[in-house]
Amino acid sequence: MTSAVLPGSFDPFTRGHRYVVERAARCFDELVVTVVVNPNKRGMFDVDERLDLIRHDCADLPNVRVDKWRGLLVDYLTQNGIHAIVKGLRSSVDFDYELPMAQMNRELADVETMFLLTDPSYAHVSSSLVKEVAKLGGDVRPFLSEHIHDRLQAVLAGERQV
Repeated sequence: MTSAVLPGSFDPFTRGHRYVVERAARCFDELVVTVVVNPNKRGMFDVDERLDLIRHDCADLPNVRVDKWRGLLVDYLTQNGIHAIVKGLRSSVDFDYELPMAQMNRELADVETMFLLTDPSYAHVSSSLVKEVAKLGGDVRPFLSEHIHDRLQAVLAGERQV
């Protein structure tokens, strides 16, 4: 069985993320969307909320599993017998950022990284930008599933319910 990990913070999980997940899921028997925990960052959604949101949005993809990890990503792959990472790229800026990590991961654990280009209509979308626009009252519906948009609005309104 071929498996791959698609890591990220996914705060929040956008339509651009979903597009990459769909494409990657066609390439592997199992795709593990992995929320990588950065203890130095406080997200809008806590890790468990992100896991639930991604599970909800990917429920129709039978070979997609959602997990979390704290630490070196290659340690997660080694522990789970996975040898491939999938990264979505929006632009050459993403490539320049991701390339050294891909090379390091290959050197550390003989892990290959597969780069997938996002749909051009999502090339400008990032979780950070979506949060910033939403906080300022902008309409971010085109960039999020309805479920995640509703949760984002609830968080902005001060309601925390999972």
